[in-house]
Amino acid sequence: MTDKNPPALARRMAITNRDRFICTPTVAKHRVFVWVDKTVIPDHQLVVCARQDDYFFGVVNSRAHQVWSLRLGTSLGVGNDPRYTPTTCFETFPLPWSTGQEPVNDCRIEAVARAARDLDAKRRVWLEPPTVDTEPLKKLTLTNLYNKRPTWLVHAHAALDRAVWHAYGWDDPDPASVSKDTILERLLALNLARAGSKPE
Repeated sequence: MTDKNPPALARRMAITNRDRFICTPTVAKHRVFVWVDKTVIPDHQLVVCARQDDYFFGVVNSRAHQVWSLRLGTSLGVGNDPRYTPTTCFETFPLPWSTGQEPVNDCRIEAVARAARDLDAKRRVWLEPPTVDTEPLKKLTLTNLYNKRPTWLVHAHAALDRAVWHAYGWDDPDPASVSKDTILERLLALNLARAGSKPE
């Protein structure tokens, strides 16, 4: 990054021609990614992904990315919420296909996108109900939602994870039952394979 393009300006330039973009807080108890309208100007407390496709939104909201980001992220100390650092959590994360190499009209991409749209729609209904008093509305936050993890949210994430697993070519019938170590091993192997290296 040069002095002519400070981080805030670079972020703004990256999202200028997009109708929406993806954000996640730098520090958060739950690693959740949300859509943000182009009219919003993100500050340094947000990590911005300059993508507007549902497939990508689905992958970063999947358990695969959650596990990877928790392992490679940092924290401010014992008991503090995890910090998402783009250089370690995002730039090293191997998507099912390298960016720009996604197969055209592939049913696996559409399956991820469809599950992502469903998750987003259900979260929005919970966050923005048609009728609610002002006071309860203050309690309708993503943190509270993920603290509660209602059945519908668990099922929506399970459907998304199954689609993402299929995109990676992993054949586990239940992604939730796969250990974090196994997920990390698979992602690391994919990362190294694309880099032309082999795990030791």
